[in-house]
Amino acid sequence: MTHYGKIKSYDSAKGAGMITPDKGGDALAFNKSDLQQQAQEPRADQRYGYDTRQIDGGKTHATNLQMEAGTSGSSAKQQS
Repeated sequence: MTHYGKIKSYDSAKGAGMITPDKGGDALAFNKSDLQQQAQEPRADQRYGYDTRQIDGGKTHATNLQMEAGTSGSSAKQQS
């Protein structure tokens, strides 16, 4: 199931960040390797779709992050 949220923070030096779920709850950690478009670094407030998985200790981690269409910042939102 795909979830949606906004990037809370991203540290390019560490290759890690946090995403805040749209539905509320704690921000989830993710790594650069979890990004579908690894060439493009996420910025705060960009909206992404993502999956979740449990990691060591039972913590939920965001994975398979993909930028939502129309949120790159330079393109206008299009709605049908």
